Amino acid sequence: MNRPMTMTQKILAEHASLPYVEAGQLIEAKLDLVLGNDITTPVAIREMDKMKKKGVFDKDKIALVMDHFIPNKDIKSAENCKSVREFACEHCITNYYDVGEMGIEHALLPEKGLTVAGDAIIGADSHTCTYGALGAFSTGVGSTDMAAGMATGKAWFKVPSAIKFNLTGTPSKWISGKDVILHIIGMIGVDGALYRSMEFTGDGIKHLSMDDRFTIANMAIEAGGKNGIFPVDDLTIEYMKAHSSRPYKIFSADEDAEYDEEYTIDLSSLKPTVAFPHLPENTKTIDEIKEPVRIDQAVIGSCTNGRLDDLRIAASVLKGKKVKKGVRCIIIPATQAIYLKAMEEGLLKIFIEAGAVVSTPTCGPCLGGYMGILAAGERCISTTNRNFVGRMGHTESEVYLASPAVAAMSAVNGYISCPE
Repeated sequence: MNRPMTMTQKILAEHASLPYVEAGQLIEAKLDLVLGNDITTPVAIREMDKMKKKGVFDKDKIALVMDHFIPNKDIKSAENCKSVREFACEHCITNYYDVGEMGIEHALLPEKGLTVAGDAIIGADSHTCTYGALGAFSTGVGSTDMAAGMATGKAWFKVPSAIKFNLTGTPSKWISGKDVILHIIGMIGVDGALYRSMEFTGDGIKHLSMDDRFTIANMAIEAGGKNGIFPVDDLTIEYMKAHSSRPYKIFSADEDAEYDEEYTIDLSSLKPTVAFPHLPENTKTIDEIKEPVRIDQAVIGSCTNGRLDDLRIAASVLKGKKVKKGVRCIIIPATQAIYLKAMEEGLLKIFIEAGAVVSTPTCGPCLGGYMGILAAGERCISTTNRNFVGRMGHTESEVYLASPAVAAMSAVNGYISCPE
């Protein structure tokens, strides 16, 4: 008799060559992709140097993306990239992305067709859970696990239990995937899904674009989730066919699969949501903000919200308007392809005429790296995914997380606000 499994458990069972897995079980699973960036890969390389096994398991199943401090901001970042560049050359890594063809890793890999439904993926970056939007199991790991994955093509997992989020209804005009996931994190807390799979389902999903789904899956880790995952529908298949030549495999949760908890969220009832300092769970809807929260900076970009839909929304808000004097508005397309498309569509012209600046693809300001560091006492509204103390600069600065629509309107008004 077949025992019921969630979507995540079915993918893990397949990759562990087991007929069935259950929550809490320790398994060794084969990997379809191992990801690293310019910060985490140098550490993994040093760990690989200590191993008896030399070389990588498959040069085509490793992706090394230079995205955090690219172009290099200082000597240390240049040395890190140099070590990764030399490693990629030595091992003939197929999917190595540097200046000129790089992008923010979690936007770039789906765009390049390296992630598809049914995959098992690890990455030495916590937001590797993004690829669950395509129906893959993907999760962040440390650099040591990345090293082991590059060498062996396998990883150990404790099979997660799951929480089911049933999304219903149609979201209103300015509601995006960012508002959905901020609402969820505000509801369950930053440890509400600790080491559990966040599995999304329901008829409301058809109203969410792929970019919305990438955003939601991306921030599963901000609720403590091991991964976030969406069912594969026609929109998913259309996206994969447009971007990838790889075969994919669709897994679906059993109807009687066990979930620790189940939530139903009516998308039509959601309002634009902002996470106040210093945790993503500290959320308020726009109408709950009673006093004006003045800002010094707005950042629109990152692996969470630097995709084309995000830029289009920001442009629709900024068109014909001006960024408030005294506010710095920084816009970062997530990949070169998105940057080019935004240019062709005239979005960059709108941004620059509004008084914003447009950056090359980079994670930069999100982790307090460069391209938008905050001084003491400054406030930033950002479409990024974390607002911890000192996340974007000085420990006495503040970061407010929001959607591109809210971030753009706030840049115009000089205080946190939403388009009418």
